Amino acid sequence: MPNIKVQPSGNVYEYEVGKTLLEVLLEEGIFVDNPCNGKGLCGKCKVRILAGELSEPEDTERKLLKQEEMENGVRLSCLVKPETDLEIELMQKERKHQVLTGGYIPSFAFDQDIQKIVVEIQKPTLEDQTSFEDQILRQIPKASLELGCLQMREFVPGQVTVVLHGNQVIQIEEGNTTEKMYGVAVDIGTTTVVCTLIDMLTGKELAHASMINAQKHFGLDVLTRITYELEHPEDGLEKLQKALVNSINEMIEDICCQAEVSKEWIYEIAVGANCTMMHMLLGVPATSLGRSPYAPVFVRGKDIKAKEIGLCAAEGARLYCLPSVSAYIGADIVAGAYVCQLQKESGNVLFIDIGTNGEIVLSSHGRLLCCSCAAGPALEGMNISSGMRAAEGAIEDVTITESGIEWKVIGNEKPIGICGSGILAVVKELLRVGLVRKEGAFIKLNKLEESDYRFHMLQENGKKREFILSEEQKLLITQGDIRQVQLAKGAILSGFLALLKKAGIQMEDLDKVMIAGQFGAHLPADSLVGTGIIPKEVQEKLVYVGNSSKTGAYMALMSAKVKREMEELAGQMDYMELGATENYERLFSECLIFPNVK
Repeated sequence: MPNIKVQPSGNVYEYEVGKTLLEVLLEEGIFVDNPCNGKGLCGKCKVRILAGELSEPEDTERKLLKQEEMENGVRLSCLVKPETDLEIELMQKERKHQVLTGGYIPSFAFDQDIQKIVVEIQKPTLEDQTSFEDQILRQIPKASLELGCLQMREFVPGQVTVVLHGNQVIQIEEGNTTEKMYGVAVDIGTTTVVCTLIDMLTGKELAHASMINAQKHFGLDVLTRITYELEHPEDGLEKLQKALVNSINEMIEDICCQAEVSKEWIYEIAVGANCTMMHMLLGVPATSLGRSPYAPVFVRGKDIKAKEIGLCAAEGARLYCLPSVSAYIGADIVAGAYVCQLQKESGNVLFIDIGTNGEIVLSSHGRLLCCSCAAGPALEGMNISSGMRAAEGAIEDVTITESGIEWKVIGNEKPIGICGSGILAVVKELLRVGLVRKEGAFIKLNKLEESDYRFHMLQENGKKREFILSEEQKLLITQGDIRQVQLAKGAILSGFLALLKKAGIQMEDLDKVMIAGQFGAHLPADSLVGTGIIPKEVQEKLVYVGNSSKTGAYMALMSAKVKREMEELAGQMDYMELGATENYERLFSECLIFPNVK
C-alpha cells in the first residue's frame, strides 16, 4: 500500500487508495479543521503538498483556494484522493482555546442521591449464620441490593461502607470510606465539552477540564454530524459516541490528577447537553432529529450505570442525563432555565443561549415559552472566510479609528484569524463608521474620497468588495462574512420578537435579558446591541449568567430535589416552532436589517 509522510511530525502512515486525504488523516487521529465534514464547502481543510503527485484541482477547489495558495502546493484534503506515496505539511495546529467553565449559581440545599453509610459485618457462627447481605439490609432497612454489589468483593468481618444511590446499594467498600465521595458535572456543547470534579460532601468544585468536542472530526454542527451518522449506518453512531465517551474519560483522568483523587471515588456523573449530543452520548440514533418533523427518540432524564456507555468511574457509578424539551430545546436549556429560576419569576424575563442555535426562553409571570433559531456558526467564528474558534491567535475585538484598525488578540499573539466575538465587533464597527449599510452591503469605493481614512480599508476583488482587517496576515472580511452575521442576527432577533408577540408583551415590559452559553459570555453588550442582535431598549437589562448548562448539571449532582424539579420544569416549557408561526418569514426579513448606529 502507498504511504503518506506527515510533517512536521515526520510520521508515516499507510493508506488505502480510494479514500480522500481528509479521511486518511482523520482515521489516523490527525487534526485537520473540517467544519463541513468533508463536503467541499468551507475551504478550511488545507494541507501543503511537499512531494508526490495528485490530480489537478477541479472547479470547486479552485473557487475555495487563492491562486497564490495553489502555486505554493496548497490543496483541500477533502477534495483530493491520493494514489501514490505522498509527503504533506499540516497547515493548522490545535491551539489552546478559551472555554467557559463557570457561571452564576443560585442558592439551593444539598440533597444528594449518593450517600455513604458505615455498617458492621459480624463473623458468622454455627449459631448465627446470617448472610452478609441480610446483615447489611437489617442495618439499612429501606435499601435494595443487586447481585452485582455482592460480586464486587469478598466479605470479611468488620466495618464496610455501603454506597447508596437513593435506596439502591450501588457499591460496598471495605472499611470506612465516608470521607471520599466525589462526582463530576459535565456540559457537552456542540463545540466544547467541560468537566468539573465536585466534592459531594462539601459541594466544592475541585478541578476543571475542557476541550473542543472530539466530534469536530465529523463536522462542526449537529446537522453535519447527524448526516455523518446517516451516511455511515454501519458504524457512524458508534464512532460519534466513542468520540464523546473517550474525551470525557480523558478529562476525568485530568481532573482527578489535578485534585489527586482516584476516579474509583467518583460515584455520579451528571450531564447537561443539547438533545443531539445527549442522543449521541447514549448511543441512541439521532437521525430523526435531522429531518421533519424533528422528533427526538427521548427527552426524559436518564439515570443509568455509567459503565453502560464506557465511562470510567467507580464500579457502581451512576450517570444522570438532564431532561430535554424537544429536538432543539435540550437539557442545556432546561438547565439554564432552572439555574435562572425562570419558573419562579413574577415578571418578564428573557433567557438566551447564544451558539450555533440560539435557544430562547421567555418567562412571563411564570408561563414559559421557548423557541430555537438557526443562528448558524458565524458567532462561533465558523463559516467566516478568516474565521476560527476562540483560540490563541484569534482576533476577539476590533476598533476602527482614523489612525487605522486596532484589534485585540487572544494570547497576545500575531493574529491568524478572527473568532465569534471578533467578527461581531468588526461588523459593529463597519456599521458605525459607515462602511456597511443597514441592508448589509459594503458601500461602493467611488463613494469615498481618497483622502477619507476609510478609503484604503476596502478593496475590490473582481466585483466584490472586501474589508482589509490585516494586510500583513492577509485577513479579510468579505461580503459573505457580513451576510453570515446578518443571518445570525435575523434568526436570534426574530425568535426574540416572536416570543414577545406570542406572550402579548412589549419590549419595554421586559425586566431582564439573561445571556448564557460559552459564546454568549464572550459577546459584549455593545457588539450585541451595535449589530442589532439585541434591541437597544434592553441594553441596560442584560445579565450574563455564564455556563448555565454545567451549573445545572452541578446542581442536579448535588440534589435529588433539583433533578425532580428540572424534570417538572421541562414538562412546563411550551415549545414554539418559529417556521410555523404566522408571518414569520416577513418578521425574519425585517430582522435582517442592521440598526443605524452612526
